[in-house]
Amino acid sequence: MITINHLSMTFHNTTILDDISLTVTKGEVVAIIGSSGAGKSTLLRCINRLERPERGELRIDGQSFDLARLTQRQLVHLRQNTAMVFQQFSLFQRRTVLENVMEGLMVVKKYSREKAKQMALEQLRKVGLIERADYYPKQLSGGQQQRVGIARALAMEPQVLLLDEPTSALDPELVAEVQDVIKRAAVEGNTMILVSHEMDFVRQVATRVLFLEKGKIIENGSTQQVFEHPKHERTKAFLARYYQRYEPEYVI
Repeated sequence: MITINHLSMTFHNTTILDDISLTVTKGEVVAIIGSSGAGKSTLLRCINRLERPERGELRIDGQSFDLARLTQRQLVHLRQNTAMVFQQFSLFQRRTVLENVMEGLMVVKKYSREKAKQMALEQLRKVGLIERADYYPKQLSGGQQQRVGIARALAMEPQVLLLDEPTSALDPELVAEVQDVIKRAAVEGNTMILVSHEMDFVRQVATRVLFLEKGKIIENGSTQQVFEHPKHERTKAFLARYYQRYEPEYVI
């Protein structure tokens, strides 16, 4: 179980995250939705301490972390238990696909090269890229690069997988292949926190949905409840506007 308590962050006197508290149980897939600028990506980056909040406690793997004040040792332990999949792939261009997946296992987990290679190959098999193990990122499509990013994250065996708009940088025809990999990872029981603007995908993969508005969680419920019976007027307006693009008769 992952628990976040009183997470807050400001930037240039603007509130980005406003006293957020959240619990994610093992095996849950929690999707965070909301308008641009609501604080969705910042929330993920604070969990992984890529951003430093003013305050906030994270409890994971039986340990408690003050996200505003982490020692280097605590930061390493935190990142051993959280793994991020980024929008822009963030692969090492001068390393092969296999080396990209092995890197974190050797540097962060301190595994031997042979053990890291075995684990990396297993994850590449799961995402359908075992035959591309010796390729370089520039030799792959965007969808394949993102699948490498997911394999790299899953290889770390994190307590929670953080996915920040994992299909937003892809051409439309490549989106489905990445979504399928994420769906399989969800079915396998991986705990995930997902930021996405793809509402159809969220409905398919998420077990719970949060609606974030101006740095606050204003809606928190099962996927069915949030999409079919949202309580907050802002959530209703957001979903109605989105679905009217594709389903003109959609009414909440």
